[in-house]
Amino acid sequence: MFDFAVFGSVFVTLFVIMDPPGTTPIFLALTSGRPVKVQRRMAWQAATVAFGVITLFGICGKQILDYLHVSIPALMVAGGLLLLLVALDLLTGKTDEPTQTKDVNVALVPLGMPLLAGPGAIVSVILAVQHADGMGGQLSVWSAIVAMHLVLWLVMRYSLLIIRVIKDGGVVLVTRLSGMLLSAIAVQQIANGVTQFVQGKG
Repeated sequence: MFDFAVFGSVFVTLFVIMDPPGTTPIFLALTSGRPVKVQRRMAWQAATVAFGVITLFGICGKQILDYLHVSIPALMVAGGLLLLLVALDLLTGKTDEPTQTKDVNVALVPLGMPLLAGPGAIVSVILAVQHADGMGGQLSVWSAIVAMHLVLWLVMRYSLLIIRVIKDGGVVLVTRLSGMLLSAIAVQQIANGVTQFVQGKG
């Protein structure tokens, strides 16, 4: 039957890795200047894309990586490089000119992946699904995944209220701080991937 211990373990693990509170300033920075309806749609799109990616890798992630001959460290470095490019845009203010194409891209990349559905979350889900015992274990794991993405959507959806309080000047400050935060996350992810790659080779 439903295993609350497994549910709690998977949910807490994903919460720490996907970090909804830490995602909030980055989401606000990337969506600033858009109409409220567009921002709300982007919050939903980002959570949906992340859930779709996590679900895909949860079902057949190991087979996909094995088929492509891609290692987990390589996936981490690639995701880190992508996040670093986005961080540089935030730091230099290149996200200040929103277009319809950029609206779609921001919801898909980098919000949906690799910020939310990053290598850490993907690996955790692959392992959790593989180690789940029976239907009860699988149900617990997937319930935790669904719950986590609902939390992500709610946090991004209602973080838009913050923009109304901090106004334009605050948004610029949040954008720059988010760029610094995201660049640090990206560099750490690249470093972790390189370290694991070297250790694996050793």
